[in-house]
Amino acid sequence: MRRWILAFSVILVGCITALVAPAQRPNTPVAPQDGRFGDPNVYGRTFQDYLYGVVAKVQKDRLVLTKTIFGVPATIDLNRKTKFVRSGKRSSWSELKAGEMVYVQVKKNKKTGNLTAKKVLSGLALAGGS
Repeated sequence: MRRWILAFSVILVGCITALVAPAQRPNTPVAPQDGRFGDPNVYGRTFQDYLYGVVAKVQKDRLVLTKTIFGVPATIDLNRKTKFVRSGKRSSWSELKAGEMVYVQVKKNKKTGNLTAKKVLSGLALAGGS
């Protein structure tokens, strides 16, 4: 009788182990199928603190963007500390054209609510994002 109990216990433990063991195997992550547009997380993480928009008007001290996240045109002040980057290389405000897509790193004045540009990125290769 003891042999039957011992054999039954061994079989029961073996069955329970066989059911639980596959759940404990680590699953290897599946490679993302990014298609032709690349990995969306690359630009999403890099430019998450930037304001995206299309240039409507450029002046020496002011930049007006349309199609922003706000849904209304945004006026951004430019100053001498503002950095301009076009395709990963230094640029100037005079190279910006109306209709061009840009990412702007802005600083908001807490008292007035005005936006001041710290960095303006434009061009095909937005390599200077960080």
